[in-house]
Amino acid sequence: MVMRRMLTLALCVVLALGLLAAAAGCGGEEPEKKQFKVGLECGYAPFNWTQADDSNGAVPISGTNQYAGGYDVEIAKRIAEGLGRELVIVKTSWKGLPAAVQAGTIDAIIAGMSPTAERKKTLDFSDPYYRSELVMVVKKGSPYENATSIQDFAGAKITAQQNTFHYTVIDQIKGVQKQTAMDDFPAMRVALESGIIDGYVSERPEGISASAANPNFVMVEFEEGKGFQASDEDVAVAVGLKKGNPDLEKINQILATISEEERIRLMDEAIKNQPSAQ
Repeated sequence: MVMRRMLTLALCVVLALGLLAAAAGCGGEEPEKKQFKVGLECGYAPFNWTQADDSNGAVPISGTNQYAGGYDVEIAKRIAEGLGRELVIVKTSWKGLPAAVQAGTIDAIIAGMSPTAERKKTLDFSDPYYRSELVMVVKKGSPYENATSIQDFAGAKITAQQNTFHYTVIDQIKGVQKQTAMDDFPAMRVALESGIIDGYVSERPEGISASAANPNFVMVEFEEGKGFQASDEDVAVAVGLKKGNPDLEKINQILATISEEERIRLMDEAIKNQPSAQ
């Protein structure tokens, strides 16, 4: 009987020590962060692009051996940090972004997307994290290089990215030859280089990037009152979320901590750091 009690006591001690060791081991591990999955094209420099390494703060693209960089990525990093989550970049086609966030494949769209009235019907948007102006990108030496008004593009073959308000403003040009909308900006740059189009509508940061990446391209800015007419919500870009996402308020609080000076600096750095092929 005494021997049995001693064996039982010894077994209890061993079990207790094992539990203590397990508890100590668990206490030394960092709890796994919840992911913050952000969708973007990775093809709209300087807002976002694809590159081969992690230079200049680029972030791995989920499921690939490539990395995403750009202004949107820097904003996404700050939001993820503020939310206390791990940033995961999910490369998604432009037209597939709304469906992806609604399906939960991604948590947010941070892709240079404007919070238009039409998009607000199906998505919630944060406060703007950038505002820009509309420009035209043309070939150097073309008849449109020195244009000062959008009406100087009468007769020109002009396009823009599909599912964007950029494409709708082309109608403001009298006599324009409006071409079929294209999937993305790399496709438009190829079309411009080959002469399929005379120009495409863009935002100023992308126009600067296009002319920096290709010496044959020129960004055309218009005189005051002679450019495209667009609402404030059209030229702003914001974070797109699924309707009712409880993170909206916190995201707005995080964005409010990024000063206008910091936003300008981040965009300037993105323009400087973009890969030459983008």
